[in-house]
Amino acid sequence: MGGTRVTAEGFGLRGPRGWAFQKVDVDAEPGSLIAIEGSSGSGRTSLLLALTGRMKATEGTAAVGAARLPKQSGAVRRVSALAHVCGVTDLDPALTVGEHLHERALLQRRYGGSMRGLLRPRAERVSESKALVDTALTSAGLDLDSLPKGARTAVRDLERVEALRLSVALALFGRPGLLGVDDVDLKLSEAERAEVWDLLASIAEAGTTVLAVCAQAPEGAVTVSTRKPNDTEEKADALAETGRA
Repeated sequence: MGGTRVTAEGFGLRGPRGWAFQKVDVDAEPGSLIAIEGSSGSGRTSLLLALTGRMKATEGTAAVGAARLPKQSGAVRRVSALAHVCGVTDLDPALTVGEHLHERALLQRRYGGSMRGLLRPRAERVSESKALVDTALTSAGLDLDSLPKGARTAVRDLERVEALRLSVALALFGRPGLLGVDDVDLKLSEAERAEVWDLLASIAEAGTTVLAVCAQAPEGAVTVSTRKPNDTEEKADALAETGRA
């Protein structure tokens, strides 16, 4: 699937405690790298979830491809995938990398393919699953041979960037048109942040539109800010947090 265009005009979400985000405008072409920039608590994750059809906005309009939000959230969910979102896409620390990949391949084959595909000979199904895994790992830049125990490495033993790459790889199994990634620069060093942004830029260049939550957007990204006028101190705290181990 190719990337999807993402647009929004006056997009907002108001909850019982006030506005999560409001007056968001976006116009990003397919294959764009879109950075949702803001401090922690500024509504940036809510905006990520709203633009991928997981939360219902209460103001304005948005569209992902031909699907309009909030009315066609189901259609948006079918063409989008999430990675590295706390409480939504959490990796099981007790499982190995290989077990996560195998489980996702089974789910993709069962729910992402056709009934006819399920009836194919086992050898063909195994070959297809291997191709899915290899493609996702390559796109996410995760080299199993570089891990301490290869595919048998437990998630709890992964470095922070390796865990993010695994989460991205799992999200790419369904070949989404829109990939949403949360907290891409949280608790990373400057070098690690550059590494992650290079990864997301490469995914966007390959055709998938990428929507990434961050404290500070990189150069060249389509930037959407969730900051409020009084966010100056919170921004400083969030930027300091990205550099902590």
